[in-house]
Amino acid sequence: MTEPPDPFNIAEHLFAANRGRPGKVAYVDDRGALRYGELEDRARRFAAALLGLGVRREERVLLLMLDCNEWPVAFLGALYAGVVPVAVNTLLTVGDYAYMLGHSRAQAAVVSAALEPALRQALAKTPNEVARVVVAGSGDAAGGPGAASAEAGSAAPSPPSIDLAALLAKTAPLAAPAPTHADHPAFWLYSSGSTGQPKGTVHTHGNAWWTAELYGKGVLALTERDVCFSAAKLYFAYGLGNALTFPLSVGASVVLMAERPTPDAVFKRWTGGTNAAADLGQDLRPTVFFGAPTGFAGMLASPALPARDAVALRMCSSAGEALPGEIGQRFERHFGSAIVDGIGSTEMLHVFLSNRPGDIRYGTTGKPVDGYVIELRGDDGRPVADGEVGDLFIKGPSAALMYWGNREKSRETFQGGWTKSGDKYVRDADGYFTYSGRSDDMLKVSGIWVSPFEVEATLMQHPAVLECAVIGTEDGEGLTKTKAFVVVKPGAAVADAELKAFVKEKLAPYKYPRTIEFVDELPKTATGKIQRSRKRSEAAT
Repeated sequence: MTEPPDPFNIAEHLFAANRGRPGKVAYVDDRGALRYGELEDRARRFAAALLGLGVRREERVLLLMLDCNEWPVAFLGALYAGVVPVAVNTLLTVGDYAYMLGHSRAQAAVVSAALEPALRQALAKTPNEVARVVVAGSGDAAGGPGAASAEAGSAAPSPPSIDLAALLAKTAPLAAPAPTHADHPAFWLYSSGSTGQPKGTVHTHGNAWWTAELYGKGVLALTERDVCFSAAKLYFAYGLGNALTFPLSVGASVVLMAERPTPDAVFKRWTGGTNAAADLGQDLRPTVFFGAPTGFAGMLASPALPARDAVALRMCSSAGEALPGEIGQRFERHFGSAIVDGIGSTEMLHVFLSNRPGDIRYGTTGKPVDGYVIELRGDDGRPVADGEVGDLFIKGPSAALMYWGNREKSRETFQGGWTKSGDKYVRDADGYFTYSGRSDDMLKVSGIWVSPFEVEATLMQHPAVLECAVIGTEDGEGLTKTKAFVVVKPGAAVADAELKAFVKEKLAPYKYPRTIEFVDELPKTATGKIQRSRKRSEAAT
């Protein structure tokens, strides 16, 4: 198929695609609407503002933002200027942010006002190069409440706050985009690993174009008539496609939600119950919803589940973890709209293996998306036969360039034209792929990777814990939940609720073990290593 032109700037490409619809709603968040003409104007103002603040092309700027209308303004504005936005998870710890600030060498940060205290603590915690902090939604001028001095022991005084709205108001739009190319670094997303720190995954301007063309248009067939709503937030690779590159590539509208995607919060948007949407006098009920299996299961179990005629859904997309067939079938029976299940990754930017509207086989992940080649390999590195489990390798145009500053992991994952996913799959005689588990001990809980080693190390910090092992177990819906087996020190006593709270205080809240089982001992190898595989096998029987 046609490739991106040269030069190519993804922000300019998306703006140009929508210059014929300046008055159409591009985004509606909890506070109001942002139309396509306003989106381009504000993003180009932000591009000029970044350069005016001294941020140079290819330097990084950290985005720690809730899903709101300012998010695409900041992200696209940075891309337009040739600056590299580093979008990070809003649910992480201060220690995580401190690492990312230093690792990315971000020269500036854009932060939602509600998250500024966490950013300030992170800035104070480690040496960094951030000299400018732009605050979205604060309503405060530069030097406002967020501009307090850094904590004792920080490397430098904390930079003052710059109010985003005020900054845009006084800055003229940048006249032309940076002359970037499809293969130039465009943005980073952090990918978790089974050991060590998160990996800075570097994506290009062209990668975003390819995913929109191959999956957004090629599989989902999105059009300008659609209203998209993603439970996965914009800082995820999945959410970035769902709520930014895909809808903007066709001129669709997007509903954004800052709060957690609980069933009640999702239903409110599905039925058009937000004040901001209602005030527009338009039907902005989502026609395409992007979720994850855990979320779909929770919605089906909710007593507030809306009736079919209360929603406008024509289709749903699912990724993040394998969708149990029973959940997909129940959802489709209730709403009359199918769930298109697929698998993607931060490294490939979006979905590369998927079911398709009109060709859905629940319980499988479908077939390769056009433009991608999938190969299952055995331990000897050779392709396996149909019906045999193999390691999943992908070849496609949206693969990341590298993990920044991590040559070993880059070589391990990006092998020539192939990307190793770390998943195990089996293909049937009809060409459908079915998930068989992870190649390592990583767990995916509610669509987010969780390292069992990180949870174990945290549990071990509790004075009552002697040993522990964390595994993934399936609940009644076939979804993965974390379970910890804990050996308590002689003479000590601790309740499971106390241990859960202990983990929540030290890690991102979603990482805590959902169940804890106290045991007298853990199985070990001859060399003394804990055999997690034994506990997994026992839990599965």
